[in-house]
Amino acid sequence: MRDGYFWNSGNFLFRAETMRAELERHAPDVMAPADAAVAGASSDLGFVRLDGAAYARARRISIDYAVMEKTDRAAVVAGRFRWSDIGSWDAVWAMSEHDGCENAAFGPVEFLDTTRSLGFSHGPLLALSGVQDVVAVATRDAVLVLDRRRTQDVKELVARLGKANRREVSEHRLVRRPWGHYDAIDEGPRFQVKRIVVRPGKRLSLQKHLHRAEHWVIVKGTAEVAIDGATSLVRENESVFIPMGAVHRLGNPGKIPLELIEVQTGSYLGEDDIVRLEDEFNRV
Repeated sequence: MRDGYFWNSGNFLFRAETMRAELERHAPDVMAPADAAVAGASSDLGFVRLDGAAYARARRISIDYAVMEKTDRAAVVAGRFRWSDIGSWDAVWAMSEHDGCENAAFGPVEFLDTTRSLGFSHGPLLALSGVQDVVAVATRDAVLVLDRRRTQDVKELVARLGKANRREVSEHRLVRRPWGHYDAIDEGPRFQVKRIVVRPGKRLSLQKHLHRAEHWVIVKGTAEVAIDGATSLVRENESVFIPMGAVHRLGNPGKIPLELIEVQTGSYLGEDDIVRLEDEFNRV
């Protein structure tokens, strides 16, 4: 405590019925839409999806402002431990182990004549030379470089990218699906390359494409491939061609994950160029 104030760590412990009562009392415009969103929820591939329209009616406000600053049913407990919400890249640097030059590294990172900096990589080699107080983050989707003392600028950067309709704001290169996932490896004019992984016993939808053809190269496992009614097994180091407009399906009949490289070619390669005819996950 300093000057009569406590530092709020943002950790709250409460019974559900107590918080519901306080929300109904102090923030009914949050509680009522939340109740409606739960009442209108649906099940989707094992997930519970709240009713979006109802949820959107809830006022955007933190629990601190909505309840904790108004309630008379709160008590404060002193926490005698080191605490940080790690809410910025500077906080990540502060909480990390440092080398002799006060640098922190995660992943394949190299420093040369660099001090008090953070290097964070999800894959590509990241090298920092002759800089200080820098945060450098490299993922499969994007690269971020900024002054470690201005890490709060990330919020403004994301907002600006959102206004520019950059897909990186809402989409990752690695996309999860109920049957597995795919990773967009490369793309260019009239082509796109993906690495696809299908879980054992799962099948993609029976579908066709109006604007693209596909080439599948099996890297691991065995694929069950159906093309225009003819079904065959395609094994490791074998390939198959899916002509434009052909009705096809990919499945994994084995007990290990199926991995393949898919090369798409055509005039339009968007994910909305999928005409689903049959699907085990109710996406038709």
